[in-house]
Amino acid sequence: MSDQPSLFVRAAWFLLVGWWATGLWLSVAWLLNVTIVGIPLGIKMINRVPFVLSLKRRDPLVESSDGGRQHSLLVRAVWFIFVGWWASGVWTGVAYALSVTVVGLPLAIWMYNRLPWVVSLYHY
Repeated sequence: MSDQPSLFVRAAWFLLVGWWATGLWLSVAWLLNVTIVGIPLGIKMINRVPFVLSLKRRDPLVESSDGGRQHSLLVRAVWFIFVGWWASGVWTGVAYALSVTVVGLPLAIWMYNRLPWVVSLYHY
């Protein structure tokens, strides 16, 4: 048996709370990421977006085909400084716009799950 809430509960959450709470959540997370010192909390918040939106729990970690290797911290920092901070704002805006259309929700959740990579090249 899954520990996910029922589809009815998740749909009710999305309609009553999730769609607007996600916008606030993403705004705070993005602002924290831009402050540099807030990045750890901002990334944790980004990782929780599917839950805030629809009470969807993250799938267990699965090892990637490249053995789970991450880019070096230097490469990730340079990416964040030159690309990640602004690209994540655009990515988040598009994902949120898709999520409030309901029809675009599956694509939005896919985008939210990839947001850590857009911000800092972080792989799950």
